[in-house]
Amino acid sequence: SAYTRVRQSQWGDRMLQRVFGLLGAADWAALAYFLAGWIAYGYWADRGPGAARSLRGITEQHRMQWGAQMVRRENRIVDSALTGNLMNSVSFYANTTIYIIAGLIAVAGTLDQLMRFTADLPFAKQTSKAILEAKLFLMIAIFVFAYFKFTWALRQYNFLSILIGGAPPHDSVPDELERHARKHASLNTLAGDEFNRGIRAYYFGFAALAWFVSPAIAIGATLLILAVLYRRDFRSQTLATLAQ
Repeated sequence: SAYTRVRQSQWGDRMLQRVFGLLGAADWAALAYFLAGWIAYGYWADRGPGAARSLRGITEQHRMQWGAQMVRRENRIVDSALTGNLMNSVSFYANTTIYIIAGLIAVAGTLDQLMRFTADLPFAKQTSKAILEAKLFLMIAIFVFAYFKFTWALRQYNFLSILIGGAPPHDSVPDELERHARKHASLNTLAGDEFNRGIRAYYFGFAALAWFVSPAIAIGATLLILAVLYRRDFRSQTLATLAQ
């Protein structure tokens, strides 16, 4: 009925007011800067104009070379071992992320102690329990996101091992070998991209941690994380070495 729709609209308006009234202007600015920086950098590093010259682009070229070498090898034990090594690295991060999420959930039960701890920090801003809960929820969401990225990367590396096992004989026709090499390199790159996004979430988790101190420090931490990521992806010595 019309009365029910009006009541639902009023309830929705009150909920929005409570949500937007939970944080002050500085906190909203810090959150917006954090999310915009993370999303914008992720797009720039993965799909931007300079992505082909970044660490991601250069390693993609090396993955193409790996695929081309793999299909021409008679014995692919080395390729299986390398894939297993990649899976172990991703599995380590996935397991670690589970422990971090469990720790953050445990912290949610000790918010009063967390409030006393943050109150004693230099430059810390006095805040309410509801705001601390919102910041803690952001931290949990970041590492849940990282966990999904790591587990998806792990599954893709499992699929990659299947491709290695199902590769055509090394003396097959060149077109068939090239198709399989490209498939191998493409799946390898997809798995690597998901792993990189999970690692990137860890970096931005440190920026979100600074939000517990103050919005200004959170903005500064976001800028610092962006600078570190940009240097490593586009200006590092590792990139220069791989690009030679």
